[in-house]
This record gives sequence, structure tokens and C-alpha cells, in this order.
Amino acid sequence: MKRILFLCHGNICRSPMAEFIMKELCRKEGIYMDIDSMALTYEEIGNDMYPPAKRKLTEKGIPFTPRQARIMERCDYFDYDYIYYMDAENKRDVSRIVGEDIEHKIYRLLPDRDVADPWWTGDFETTYQDVLEGCKLRLKEIEND
Repeated sequence: MKRILFLCHGNICRSPMAEFIMKELCRKEGIYMDIDSMALTYEEIGNDMYPPAKRKLTEKGIPFTPRQARIMERCDYFDYDYIYYMDAENKRDVSRIVGEDIEHKIYRLLPDRDVADPWWTGDFETTYQDVLEGCKLRLKEIEND
């Protein structure tokens, strides 16, 4: 079974949204994958998903469960087949944690741009659309891999 990890700054907005969106896409397609999300900083460790992110997932019919933000550690790199981050700052943070991507499995979720960060913009719709687009694209790539 393929294992996917989504990363963002605090693991309370973008990466858990990606986790639950990808889980729902896989469920609809009858695809079985282990999907998780983690933080790249300690700021939100232990906190549940940010309420506006939960509201956006609910509005879009994406099921989710209570969770606690947790931080990625170097050893996590070896547990996943695909690791997706959201923006340039995340790339620097994951490189700091992991070092060199020797297995070539770390990618930006959207290849051509960053996923909008709703923590700063307050625009959870744009973030949802970015994450959905990225998850659909990456799911197709994984299926063809």
C-alpha cells in the first residue's frame, strides 16, 4: 500500500485539508492508501484542525476526524512513498528536517505554484481549490507510477 504524507507550517490548515481531501478522493475511486499529515514547525503541536478549515471541508462534503497536529521528524521520511509540501517556506523547512531527498519523493503539491495559505489570507475557498487541484493531479501521478 502506498503511503502519502502532506506537510505544511503548523498542520492545522493546508496539510490536514489535503489529508482528508485525498482520503475522500481515494475512497470514491476505491483506492487504498495510507494518508497522513504533519507540521514542519512546533507552533501548533497538539492542536486540532483550525475551525475555518473544518467548516470549509464540511461545506464541501469532505469527512474528517478530530486530530492533533504533530511535527515531522527525520525518521518519518523513510516511512512514506510520497511527501508533499505546500510552499517555498515549507520546502526550506522540510530540507532542514530531512536533509537531502535521497529517494526523490518530496514534491510541492502544486508543481507550478504555492498552495495559498489561509492563515494569512483568510481565504479558505482558494486554499480548498488549490489543495483539491493538487490532490487530483498527484493521485493520477501515483496511480500511473
